Order: sequence, then structure tokens, then C-alpha cells
Amino acid sequence: MHKTRFKQAQSLLEEAGKSSKTTEKLKPPKEGKIDSSAYEEILNKIIKTEEFIYSSRPSHHLLQEDAEEFCSNLIDIRNKIDEILAEFGVLEKEDIEEEVKRLSERFIFLTTKGNFKKLLTRWGVEPQRIIVAGVPLEAEDMRILNPNIPESALEPIKKKISHVKKDIDRKMNELDVENILVVVEKDKSGEILVKRAKDNYGAFVIEEDSLKDIDVSEFKRSLKKHLLS
Repeated sequence: MHKTRFKQAQSLLEEAGKSSKTTEKLKPPKEGKIDSSAYEEILNKIIKTEEFIYSSRPSHHLLQEDAEEFCSNLIDIRNKIDEILAEFGVLEKEDIEEEVKRLSERFIFLTTKGNFKKLLTRWGVEPQRIIVAGVPLEAEDMRILNPNIPESALEPIKKKISHVKKDIDRKMNELDVENILVVVEKDKSGEILVKRAKDNYGAFVIEEDSLKDIDVSEFKRSLKKHLLS
């Protein structure tokens, strides 16, 4: 059964390739190495999207949550196909840090630690687009991080929060950007920043178990998803 589904997925992929139309100039293929793990990931994603065809019968109408998952899978498929085609010279292989720089022009990046800012700049994000909050966006949230914090210690934190918010407003105006992207790890301080940034700014979010384990290609794919969402 599993092999049959893979053959069906392969056929879908081949037919999609035959019928696809693009304004991008394609070049004749050259010698290269097939990334078998990327190809297998494409097939797995196609199988996942195929499930929506059956589950949405007879209308094939998708509600918001399902539409987001369906389109997210399609975006992943497209990005993986582009990577394989680039390996064979069919598509131009853009310098990945330059592409991250270009994609990140739509965002101000908000994070919790200086180390995360270093990661973002190494991946290609311009430093002036990054704000290290270091504190929650609301002083009351400090009590979640430290229930025993004295009231007197909240005053300097309130001032820092004010500076962070002003910095966000200033950068959004100066760089003519409307979107904030929070990049954090899945810890308590990250969760708190994500919640407030969503509430206050309608922020987008990249939240990982360990940011240092994410490579620039994964980060680029996340940026593309948010730009298309």
C-alpha cells in the first residue's frame, strides 16, 4: 500500500512538472547529484496534500486551518523542487544569504537574546532590522518569569520596555515596514514575547526548540512561508 501511494505521488509530481507554467527562464539541465532526501520529502508532502482531496469531497472546499496546512505543504514542495532544479542548473542558484537579505526586507525582527541576533545577521538579515528585546513587552509579564521580583525592580524594566517599543516604532517608520517577525526559542521568555507581539502588533512567529540547530535554508523557507501567508 505504501509503495502504491508513492507511485501515485510520483505520477502527480511528473504531471505537475509537465503542465507547470512559469515566467522564470529555465536552462537546459547539466550533470548533478539528486538530493534523495529532498525528493523523498517532496513525495511525502504530496501524499499529505493528497489527503485533503479525499477529506474535502465532494466540494473540495477547505476551511481556514486546513487551507493554511494545504498551502504550507505546497510551498514546501515548491521550495524543495526549486532546490533540486538549481542543483542541475535548470534554475539559477541564488546566493542564499543574499536571498534571505532580500526576503527579510519586509520585516522588523524581534528576538530575546543577543546570540539570536548574531544568528540572524549570519543568515543574512541586516542588523538594523533586528531588535533584541531582552524583556517582555509588558512589565506584568516579568512576574511570570520571576514571581518573586520586587516592585522596585520593575521600574527600570518598565523604562527598558518603553525603549524597546519606541525602537520598534522608529524602525518600522524609518524602514517603511509594517510586519514584525518574532524569532525565538520555545522557552518561557520566548512564549511570553510571542504572545504579546501577536496581541500588540499582529506579529508573525518563528519559534524553534533550538535556533542554533536551524540552518539558513530552513530559515529562508520560513521567511517565504510568512511572506505568502
